[in-house]
Formats: sequence, C-alpha cells, structure tokens
Amino acid sequence: MAMARIRNLEDIISHGNTAGRKLAADILEHALLAGDPYNSVKELVHLEGSKLIFDCKDYEAANDPNSGPAVYDLDQIDRVYVFAIGKGIQRMAKALEDILGDRLTDGHVIAKHGDEIIMERMSVTLAGHPVPDRDCIKGTQKIVDMIRQAKLTPNDLVITAIGNGVSSLCTLPVPEIPFEDIMETTRLMQIEYGVRTHELNQIRNNVDQLKGGRITRLLQPAKSVHLLGISIEAIPWRRDSTYQDLMETNMWLHTIADGTSPEEALRVIEKYDTEGKFPASVVSYFKNFDPKNGPVRYEEYRTFDTRVFGTMPKTHTTLPAAMKYAQELGFNAYILSDNVFTNARCAGEFAAQVARSCEVNGQPFQVPCAFFTSGEVTTVCGANPGIGGCNQEFCLAGSFYLQNSERTVMLAVDTDGTDGPGGDFDPEATARGITNLAGGLVDGYTYQDAMDKGIDVMGALAEHASSKPLWQLGSAIALHQGVCVDDFTCTLVLSDEMLAKG
Repeated sequence: MAMARIRNLEDIISHGNTAGRKLAADILEHALLAGDPYNSVKELVHLEGSKLIFDCKDYEAANDPNSGPAVYDLDQIDRVYVFAIGKGIQRMAKALEDILGDRLTDGHVIAKHGDEIIMERMSVTLAGHPVPDRDCIKGTQKIVDMIRQAKLTPNDLVITAIGNGVSSLCTLPVPEIPFEDIMETTRLMQIEYGVRTHELNQIRNNVDQLKGGRITRLLQPAKSVHLLGISIEAIPWRRDSTYQDLMETNMWLHTIADGTSPEEALRVIEKYDTEGKFPASVVSYFKNFDPKNGPVRYEEYRTFDTRVFGTMPKTHTTLPAAMKYAQELGFNAYILSDNVFTNARCAGEFAAQVARSCEVNGQPFQVPCAFFTSGEVTTVCGANPGIGGCNQEFCLAGSFYLQNSERTVMLAVDTDGTDGPGGDFDPEATARGITNLAGGLVDGYTYQDAMDKGIDVMGALAEHASSKPLWQLGSAIALHQGVCVDDFTCTLVLSDEMLAKG
C-alpha cells in the first residue's frame, strides 16, 4: 500500500489561507497517489501458473508491430532478470519483484540518493541526480557486470524498468572521457545554462556505454521487455504517436532505439556554450566520433526479441486524478497544459495573474476554479546556483502577484520529491532530515508575511535560492521521494462557501 507523500503537512496548512491550503494539499496528495506505478505495473503484468503475461492495450504505443499480449512460459525460460533505473523507480521494481517471487533470478536497481530502500530480492544503488556522481558509475557498472557474467541466451528473459532521472543515474562514460568532465557537462548545461533534457541528451547519449539503446544491445540474444515509467503519448518532441516515431525520435529512454546524433550534439554545444567553458575532452570526442560507437537505431532495434510498454498512460497519472478530485470538491477544473516547457519564474507569475483575473473579473474561468499544468518548468541559474528549484521559484515568483488575494492559493512540485539538487538550506529543516524540497504552496498572505519577517523574496529569486525563504514562511513542500511523473502545478480560486468552511 502506498503511504502519504507529504512529509510536512501541518507546516503548510496551518496559516494564511488555511481553507485553500488544505484543499490544495489534499488535491496534491490524491494526484501523487494516483501516479504510483506499483499499481500500473500490477495492472499490466500478471502470472498465470507458469505464464508471465504483459497485457494492456492502453500501455502500448500506437501501431506497435508486436501489439497484443506478451506471454512468456517461465517453465521454458532458464532465468529472469530485472534491471531498474530512475527516480522512485523502486515502486515499479517492487511490483515486478512481488509478481515474480521465486521466479526472479537476480536484478539490480539504481535509484536516487534519499530514496528509502524497499527491495527484498534485488540489490540497490542510490546515486546522484541531477548531476551524476561516482555512485552512478558504481550502479551502472554493476548492471553491466551482471549482464556479462550471466552470458545471456535466447532462453533468458530480462525485464527493465526506467523512468525520469535515468539519464543521470545511468552513467558510464566512454573510456576517452574522464568522469569529471561528464559531471561538468551536466552541471554546466542543465544548471548553469538551463538546457532542457532532450537537448542535453544529444550529448549524453553519445558519450556513454549504456545510453542510447546500448543496454538492449548488451542484453542480446536474450528476450527482453522494457517498461517505461512515463506516458508514451505525452513525450513532447515526437512527430506523432506511433511506435516507429517513438523509436526514431527518442532521446532519453535508454532501453529503446535512439534518435540522437554526434552532429546534433556539437550544434547544442555551440548553441549554448558561448563562453567556451565546455570540457575539451567531450568536444574532441564528438569531432573525432567513430560511427561504430553510435547508439542503437530503429533498424537494429527491430531485430531484437523485445516488447515495450509505457506504464503511466495519461489516464493513470496525476492530472486526471487531480481534475477528478477537484471537481468532486466543487471546483470548475481545467488543464492549462499537460506538456508545459517554459521558464519557471515566468510560468509562476503568469499563473498567479490568471488566478487574479478569475478572482476579480470571472475570466477566463468562473470561480470556484482549479487549473493545472504538467511538464517541465526550467530555470537558468548562471553563476548564482543557490539552493532551490524550478517549482519553488514558480511559487515564490507567483506570490508577488497574489498579494492581498483572499481566495487564491497555488502550488508546484516536482513529483519525485526532489526539486533541484538541494542542500543544507536551513538548520531546522536539516535537523528534521529535510535537505531537498519538492516545491512550494503560497497564497495571498505569503508575500506580506515575507516583508514582515524581513525576507527578501526578489533577492532569493535572483540568487535562485528559494528553499530557505519558502521554509521560513511555512510554504515549503517536502515529500517522501517517489517516481517522477513530471512537474505538477495546481492553482485554486475559492468561493465564499469554501473559504467559510476553512
């Protein structure tokens, strides 16, 4: 059974617009629990006697050439291995562990530092994200060693489970590039320059021994089933929703075919690295790239005995659950975007202004209203990477435009529970074991409260140091870590009746 995700509920609902804060926190909890992939894996996978069956049309990509139930008679299978990599991915791996029981031969999981270890039959490595650390190499090398030592055959079955965070957690650079240069590549591009994952992975996929489908190449000639802890239909850069397009345009699901290239990697570097800070070893590797080191293309991938399922279809994740529950609470509910990719501060300011327009003018939504977004908000930290995160900046920036509102609250979280790298941002938080926030929850009283306490909100935003002020204002959300189903924002504008109940 999934536990409640919010760690500091009383902190965030006991002040300000208490009615709105309680409703927002309740909606968030329902949305996060709905996104628990343990349940979706159990829906997709089941054991009937000796037959392991993967069967749910909703979890397939459109026009999958192998569409239909994938059935494996374990009495005819010599060994079954499970490898899982991602933020909160243990929930998917645990479902497989529970289904397989004694039929599971072995496996390994790479999850993020801070995740509680819940596996009983598989070993776990906790590693770094968003910037990889040496534990990423340790965990990835362990998977490689297990695969090579197994000497897999066509009578073996390997099940993989990957999710958001895999591009950092699965790191094993090519011998020509020092690991320190891979760390700097990620730090520079993702944190200092604010490069989005699909562009960064043009680089990362081509300097790694397992990314870009290479792990599936390594599994040959075994049978394999790849579970993707995402919604296949919601990947933003795809041309269409078909299976072939997934394979030809993929940039971050490292167990399937890959669409990146060393040529595009160099263009990304030239586009963002205008100051020439990029590690020379990486640039040199691309300029002298050997095609035999390239990723797995669709033509090669289709020769493998493998199946692919996306275990978090839109109907099984946060947004529909939030919408449904908000409506049950009496809100007119709307999705502003289920694929927002934009600057966090600008997005927060815009959401707050939309809410005030609803509150004052009844436009564009009639009060009481709830509106939501999902996707990936970003920020460019430059030379000021303070302790904070994109979703925290969303809320802190929005609080300025919510001043004097008696009806509106807004929250934003990274659903995996870790919004940014984190750190010791406040002694009291550290004493409670909280060094990484998931996001924030603000209302019309937050900004005035900050001024009364001498907290410089605008200065914190300029320094990208949002964790400390949010914590001091009782507006920081701490979550138990779990699987990531993108960033999630919720803005509520309450009616008189709802305010009275609070």
